[in-house]
Amino acid sequence: MSLRQLILKCKNGDIISQSEIYHLFAGKLFAICLKYSKTQEEAEDNLQEAFITIFEKIDQFRFKGSFEGWMKRIVINTALQTYRKKNVLNLVEENYPDEVEVDIDENEITLEFLLKIIQELPERYRMVFNLYVLDGYSHKEISDLLDIAEGTSKSNLSRARLILKEKVELSQQQKNAGLF
Repeated sequence: MSLRQLILKCKNGDIISQSEIYHLFAGKLFAICLKYSKTQEEAEDNLQEAFITIFEKIDQFRFKGSFEGWMKRIVINTALQTYRKKNVLNLVEENYPDEVEVDIDENEITLEFLLKIIQELPERYRMVFNLYVLDGYSHKEISDLLDIAEGTSKSNLSRARLILKEKVELSQQQKNAGLF
């Protein structure tokens, strides 16, 4: 059965088709949830909430653009709503340089390490970093999503990059000193 047929059946409330769509996309969408969550349990909750919304709003999908992209937006918005409800997003205006350069020795820094340090960022920085760097949102879109000024988005991104740069450099210094 094609994806289009599955979607059409979901629009008619077919539970088996919903299950198939869940199994097709849960892994990719869970990875997105992990980027915006502090813990695995929180990511699981966000994924569940996102799929509830996806199936409630599937009638709004008009087959224009990618279905996966449409679902990804719902997942990101679900995660952001979770943080708004918890009042975790206390984003503040800070002045930092626009761009922070990070020299990474790709042979010494693993993807696991990078994901770990991104997840360790303070909530306000991680949200902006993920939206801008990993998901390609503009500062204007981020300001609308998070209800912050564009300048706040830019400064939080800059601060996130600075923190990540410091952690990468510290890790590389420790490796060079034989501490790892």
